[in-house]
Amino acid sequence: MDKYEIMFIVKNTIEDEIVKKTADSLKELITNDKGNIIDFKEIGKRKLAYPIKKEVTGTYYVMTVEANHDTIKEFNRKVSINENVLRHLIIKKEGK
Repeated sequence: MDKYEIMFIVKNTIEDEIVKKTADSLKELITNDKGNIIDFKEIGKRKLAYPIKKEVTGTYYVMTVEANHDTIKEFNRKVSINENVLRHLIIKKEGK
């Protein structure tokens, strides 16, 4: 398994409870497919550098995971169609 760092931004115009549920569901996408979450941090609410989908603020999250390529591919597919996620970035870490 490889290590990845995943950052995603959840929109703030929804209820705080839904923001938390969105973050939890994204964590479950990794763990349900035999991946391990090494670290998970909520960075907090921040103003975006520019509007994304008419949103000007978002809640930032960063997680470090250990997963195989297929798990990350499926995570990328599902987070891309999630309407509550404004942006995401997946970076493969060097080494193991």
